[in-house]
Amino acid sequence: MTELGFSDFSAYEVYLDDHPEEWQILDSILQITISRFYRDRGVFDILCSRVLPLMAKDILLHGGDEVRCWTAGCCSGEEAYTLQILWKLCVLPAVHKDLPLRIIATDINHDALKRAQEGNYSESSLKDLPKELIQKAFVQSGKFYAIRKTFRENIEFLEQDIRLRLPEGSFHIIFCRNLVFTYFEDALQRQILGGIIEKLLKRGILVVGIHESLPKGVTGVIQHEENPCIYKKSG
Repeated sequence: MTELGFSDFSAYEVYLDDHPEEWQILDSILQITISRFYRDRGVFDILCSRVLPLMAKDILLHGGDEVRCWTAGCCSGEEAYTLQILWKLCVLPAVHKDLPLRIIATDINHDALKRAQEGNYSESSLKDLPKELIQKAFVQSGKFYAIRKTFRENIEFLEQDIRLRLPEGSFHIIFCRNLVFTYFEDALQRQILGGIIEKLLKRGILVVGIHESLPKGVTGVIQHEENPCIYKKSG
């Protein structure tokens, strides 16, 4: 608004009406590109110790040969890599079987996705990740930590706007944290959530942010007994 010389929001609102191309600029400014590994540690502790091992055993019991995961608003890849680290170092040893975790990670921000694909992170990005996992999953080079090759496997980063498109296929677990249910209006939340629920496989898991809640009256998922920000598909 300062750059355009406007002193109040109403003037900028008029400008937006007269210049539709400004919406794209405004949209890019409003994107949040801050994340870190093991964000909301309590959630990942429960996922690692209980939810993911039980899911893996259930999939194996029913003859499945892989686990499919989608992380929406993946930013610079911290969430996706955290999942792959936990899966290979914690979950698979607990189930004593080889069961690949395939992750689709989507974000609207091209630069953030580029950083994700490079897989190099500052120490501050890893501050919540247990030290033993850092030692096993990263190679330190100066001030940066590079994710090891084995934890890059089976992760596909895609540039997508969740408001317009969802990734193809169905998923056993979907992460949609600190995005849709924080920043979007109610009608859009419900629209996207409907698509998310359709994407969830039977007994699938949805994880939202610790300060988020789903729109009132939503059906198709119920809160998981382990944590209020974890939901499981009903029916």
